[in-house]
Order: sequence, then C-alpha cells, then structure tokens
Amino acid sequence: MKEFKGAYTALITPMKDNGDPDYEGFCSLINYQIDAGIDGILPLGTTGETPTLDDDEEEKLIKLAVKENAGRVSLIIGAGSNSTRHMEGYVKRARDLGADAAMVVTPYYNKPNDSGLIKHFELAAAAGLPIIVYNIAGRTGRNIPAALMEKIAAIPGIAGVKEASGDIVQMTDIIERIARPRKHTDNPFWVLSGDDAMTLPLIALGGDGLVSVIANIVPKKIKLLTDACLSGNFEEARKIHYELLPLMKNAFIETNPVPVKAAMNWMGLPAGPARLPLGPLEKNSETILRKVLADLGIAFSGIP
Repeated sequence: MKEFKGAYTALITPMKDNGDPDYEGFCSLINYQIDAGIDGILPLGTTGETPTLDDDEEEKLIKLAVKENAGRVSLIIGAGSNSTRHMEGYVKRARDLGADAAMVVTPYYNKPNDSGLIKHFELAAAAGLPIIVYNIAGRTGRNIPAALMEKIAAIPGIAGVKEASGDIVQMTDIIERIARPRKHTDNPFWVLSGDDAMTLPLIALGGDGLVSVIANIVPKKIKLLTDACLSGNFEEARKIHYELLPLMKNAFIETNPVPVKAAMNWMGLPAGPARLPLGPLEKNSETILRKVLADLGIAFSGIP
C-alpha cells in the first residue's frame, strides 16, 4: 500500500470573479506546491470548497489534478458526503480517474450511530481505493473516538486518519492502539494532523504528518516543519512552529478558506473569492492577517 506520510496541502479551489473555477490557476497551484517540495496534495476537501462545487466541476478538477501531478506526489481526493450512496460514487470516481487515495469525512448533519459509521466506511473501502478517514467533529457534529476508530481501522482498505478532533489524548490513543501495532507491517495505519498547530505534538507522539491549510501560503515552511518533526529534530521544529504559530491561528480568524484565499490574493497567487455562503474577509480580520503575513516577510504583490 502507498505511503501516506509527510506534508500534504489541503488545496484551495481558485475561482474567477464570476464564481467559476479557475482551472488554469488550479493547475498552477499544483505546480507551485510540488515545486515547493510538498509530499502530497488534497483537492476537493473543505478548504477546496467542495460543498459548493458542482459534480462536473469536481470531475474536471480531479482530471486536471491527476494530469498535472503526473504521479510526482501523492494525490488524495476528497470524496466525502453525508449520503453514503453519494460517497460511494465519489470514491469510485476518484479511483477511476487515477487518485492514490480518497479522503472520506464523517457524515455531517446526520449524526450517525456507531454501526452506521462502520458500514459507511466499509462501503467506502469496498471501492478498492485506500481510504483516509477525516475526523472533524467541529464541522460534522460527530466525533470518532479511539475505540470506534479501532473498529473502522480494522476494515481492509482503511489506510489512515486525518485527525482534526483537537483532542491530543484521543490522538495519542489512536496512535497507541492502532498505528503503533501496525507500524512495521504491510498494513500500516497513517495518522495525519488535520490542524496545522497540532503538527509538532502529533508527530512527537508517533504521528506521520499533516494535511495543512497554511501550506497554500507557505508550503516550503510547512515542509521544513514536518521534515524536522519526522527526523526528530524538535529544536528546529519548535523554532518553525513558533514562527508560524500566528499564521496557524489567524488563518482561521474567519471560516476556512476565506482568510487563506485573501492572503493568496494579496500574494498574487490564483485564489479569487470564496463561493457563497462564504463572504469576503471582514476589514478588522484583514488588518490582523496582513500584519501576520508582513511579520513573516511575505510580500504583497496581488490584489490590494
């Protein structure tokens, strides 16, 4: 099974001013990330505004990602839904179009019980593509605790988890109960942080990497942070962590991906507006975020 380790970017979907996807800009962002040394990209996640994309837009973005990437880095495609039937179709689409894995979020709004969740992920894995579980109770209303994750992880084809619970004890339990026993087998279970600020502690506890939002802005720095953590150079990792911490915090000063898209526009990167119901960044948030970026030495060359 493919290795899912290191620094992954939860890629935005750049939009034109009229609200259509900027497909040319999307391809340029993939190359921007790969040139920066990132280990993998994850289009069509929350940061990619998937809930507001049409099916034909999603399919075109996947095809472009596969073609532009050309096997250079790992490609995980977001394929989640609160409808199990829809999710199955999205995973099969990612498989058929050439993705390395699919990320499947805990079904949101429905608040499924344990048996429903297990069956949901069984059907995800049945498509034959490695599945990364995305655990983010803040957006779904349903956490997957370690005991339940252990049952889900036992399903053949479940390759790992993007952990965004914010609960370091839960993350530790998942690593201890699932990842460590499988670490040196032919069926590893990869544990990736879903929060930029949790990268250092998660990897220090035995985790494998990060799916990063701020890597859209500072991919080289995120790669350096993750590499330092994975190599055990925690003195260097702490230095980078504290350097990036203001950005890690303020990239979420409003709903993701509104702040990161604003920052990318200022930097001259293709981003454009977020789609409704996400509105533009508020003025006070803009002032704070601009200062954070300026303190990092990031130059503004795009939209004023």
